[in-house]
Amino acid sequence: MQVSVETTSALERQMTITVPAERIESDVDKRVQQTARTARLDGFRPGKVPLKVVKKRYGAGIRQDVLGEVIQQSFYEAVQQEKIVPAGSPQIEFKNDKDGEDFAFVATFEVYPEVELADFSAAEVEKQTSSVTDADIEQMVDTLRKQQADWTAVERAAQDGDRVNIDFEGFVDGEAFEGGKAEGHDLVLGSGSMIPGFEDGLVGAEVGADVELNVNFPEEYHAEELKGKAAVFKVKVNTVSEPVLPELDKAFFEKFGLEANDVESFQAEVRSNMERELKNALKMKLKDQVFSKLVELNAIEVPSALVDTEIDALRRQAVQQFGGGQDLDPNMLPKEMFEDQAKRRVTVGLLVQEVVKAAEITADEARVRETVEELAETYQEPQQVIDWYYGNEEMLNQVKSLVMEDQVVDHLLSSAKVNEVAVAYEEAIKPAQQNNGAE
Repeated sequence: MQVSVETTSALERQMTITVPAERIESDVDKRVQQTARTARLDGFRPGKVPLKVVKKRYGAGIRQDVLGEVIQQSFYEAVQQEKIVPAGSPQIEFKNDKDGEDFAFVATFEVYPEVELADFSAAEVEKQTSSVTDADIEQMVDTLRKQQADWTAVERAAQDGDRVNIDFEGFVDGEAFEGGKAEGHDLVLGSGSMIPGFEDGLVGAEVGADVELNVNFPEEYHAEELKGKAAVFKVKVNTVSEPVLPELDKAFFEKFGLEANDVESFQAEVRSNMERELKNALKMKLKDQVFSKLVELNAIEVPSALVDTEIDALRRQAVQQFGGGQDLDPNMLPKEMFEDQAKRRVTVGLLVQEVVKAAEITADEARVRETVEELAETYQEPQQVIDWYYGNEEMLNQVKSLVMEDQVVDHLLSSAKVNEVAVAYEEAIKPAQQNNGAE
């Protein structure tokens, strides 16, 4: 077998592989003999069809099957020989596949980039710290009560927090627009579910009132034709209802799957859940910052094959999240929707691998165990969940990967300049992009 490699770009390689005709013909002959043992043709007994007849009848198909297998085997042997690690599958183009002549093909593929990690001591990272206060717990309990509130109709002007039932129609430049009309629509004032100014304009309105609202669509509104446009909404108020909050009793506690018997134990459970959420939020923000700095300091070109694979994964994930199931083909979602996110994920993945290799990081088994136990503690039978993880190699490896990411973060932070900033609970649990626009 002859192999030659040409570098066509920073990451692309073209490998020409030539396989001796003798190997192809030998493999074809073996496959013809195997086929002859089971071939059934009119005029011949099973297994007695002459090889010449079998080759004439099935030879072309057999040869194509053999060439497919030879391509796989010889490509694998060639990259091993040349010490090349392909990133993704190759594109194959036949160069010569004539009978009796050496078989030659060209494999075009990408390789992983060579990375020389920059000194991370140049990075400056903000590390948020926070804690759950009694006031935070009171606010959370109040939020949970509002979620379970009943509504009672009132004969007074609408206030912030009330629910109004309305009919409305919107106009831009005097013309009604698509999607701007509804009847019998329930709206909680102050919920922020409508465009700015809409809900505020209904505070003070009474049942039966006709209200005209002059508002502006946000510049970043999802409908292109409405972005930044001034609009007039004509609104009819049908009913005004105020919330009636439920009592803090066992029936209320059970709605959240908690076994609390009194307010104090309920608040303790709420605190535990909030502290778990806070810990995870702070950890994810710090990790996002560290990885963003890692990408910023190490500009690398990433293989498009890996980006395309990640785009496909993000498409499938999006379909599952929106309940598309089998009804929506993930490939219908535009590639551009996921391209930046996919490229960043691939970049981070490659750089993290380099850090792992350079620092010789291996998964800390004690941290793996601690992570599994943290995942299990939210279930009724934690030990069963722990046993399940340790009995499922695939799931345990996912946990190990997460732990190794945490270890990479710790390793990088050990050399970076870290500025601790204390923030309130509500600020701490906001997703990173809401705070600083991080990806």
